[in-house]
Amino acid sequence: MYHSSIEGAQHGPKGLKGFAEFAADASAMGIQPSNFMLEDGRGGFLPVSEIRSILDNNELRLDGISAHCPFWIHGTAWTGSKTIRPFLPASVAQMSSKGIEEWAEDYILRLFDLAGELDVRIMPMFWGVYFGWELATGYPWGFYSGADYDLVKEGRERFVYKTRRLREEASSRGIYLAHEIHPGTAAACADDFLMLVDICDGDDCVVVNADPSHCWEGEDWETRFRKVGDYVYGCHVKNHRIRPGLPLRSMQPDWKKRPMQFTDLPSGDINLTRYVEVMYDIGYPQRYCKVAGVQTAPLVTDTEAESAYRDLDETARDAIRFTNDFLCIQFATQSFEEGMGVADETSQEEKPVES
Repeated sequence: MYHSSIEGAQHGPKGLKGFAEFAADASAMGIQPSNFMLEDGRGGFLPVSEIRSILDNNELRLDGISAHCPFWIHGTAWTGSKTIRPFLPASVAQMSSKGIEEWAEDYILRLFDLAGELDVRIMPMFWGVYFGWELATGYPWGFYSGADYDLVKEGRERFVYKTRRLREEASSRGIYLAHEIHPGTAAACADDFLMLVDICDGDDCVVVNADPSHCWEGEDWETRFRKVGDYVYGCHVKNHRIRPGLPLRSMQPDWKKRPMQFTDLPSGDINLTRYVEVMYDIGYPQRYCKVAGVQTAPLVTDTEAESAYRDLDETARDAIRFTNDFLCIQFATQSFEEGMGVADETSQEEKPVES
């Protein structure tokens, strides 16, 4: 049901061609390049023929387009946050918040057009801070409402309004926007995501990109993804370790000192074999294959290069090898109980048909 794949956000300097060659050499069967890898350097995107040629030359599948950065810009620009600047052209970064948001919307719509030409149906992303930074912190003394304001109500209305065109355009192209449930976004837990579905009247394009490594603040990954199981259309494979006794929300910029650290796949706290089993149980690979029209679904080693200690390329190669060797498992076609006990005399021959 599965094949190995790799996400390209941390491999940006390689470019699409270099990234594809790296992935193929590491024995991946597919790639999920970032939107930046598909740019032509002149404000547009590479020709579809060139993208397909690079994929074909390396015998790789295109397992989606990682679009986290432009969606982060679109959902966060209104707050004035500087966190969007690393993903913007210098000329755009000088624009007003409204101007940046409009630029991001246009960029995403053009990315949708490219995805449609490439037959990409799943777009991993995450919705930005449409609800504001107060709600994103989850602070227990949130002061979320007062005599003349209600931040939750305002956030709901803002999300529906600001994302309406993106959702409509994605739906018209058959594209699923697969949100990574993630601290600091518009949906930081399963219930938050289900709320987004509710306020968007069950919009079919609002789905989930599962990633167990983002479950570090109390909601374990199996609880989260079983809650939203029907919405899981994408799957990243990533691991982390939570260092005991340290505050998870400390202001520590050094990854080696942070309380939550991403790790190489085998050495983190998450049992990834169990993870891919649960993904099968909630229907992820079956759902992906049906939508994408393929035989196997990708297990995308997502930004595994964020390991706090290890070399980027070494960690990425090991992640693909680990996925191939241990996670692309053969699923049972019958219960183990069926092989126990005395064999039926007719089990080895055709049984009579009952009338």
